[in-house]
Amino acid sequence: MAFGGLEPKGDRGSPMADINMTPLIDVMLVLLVIFIVTAPLLTHAIKLDLPRAESQSAPPTPHTIELSVDAAGKLFWDGQPIDLAQMRARFAAAGRAAQDGAAAPEIHLRADQATRYQTIAEVMSAAQQAGLSRIGFVMQPPQPRVR
Repeated sequence: MAFGGLEPKGDRGSPMADINMTPLIDVMLVLLVIFIVTAPLLTHAIKLDLPRAESQSAPPTPHTIELSVDAAGKLFWDGQPIDLAQMRARFAAAGRAAQDGAAAPEIHLRADQATRYQTIAEVMSAAQQAGLSRIGFVMQPPQPRVR
């Protein structure tokens, strides 16, 4: 391995004092690719196993409530954990706002397929009591059959 520079041949005795940037740039690019690949994997906070069914997707509304229920029956309002009493209070506030002339929010219910029906019934009952009638069930599209 030669440790020479681009100096004229007469100045061979002095060492090269420049830093080789190529390995540093290579490492930086590899780290950049790793971060780009792993960043989208960190966005999903709630692990749900949604049931599969075929339906058309609903158009987005100005105000949508994302309500998730995991397999243990824990409730999440727009990704934040809440209990049943807090959910009822938030439904009541949204219902009062809808009665005051604001657009009624649409509830997108994402329930794990192992969730007990009792929990789903309580959510739907609380929404109905608050005057919220637009509830959509979020599902995954069915997997194509392999023949």
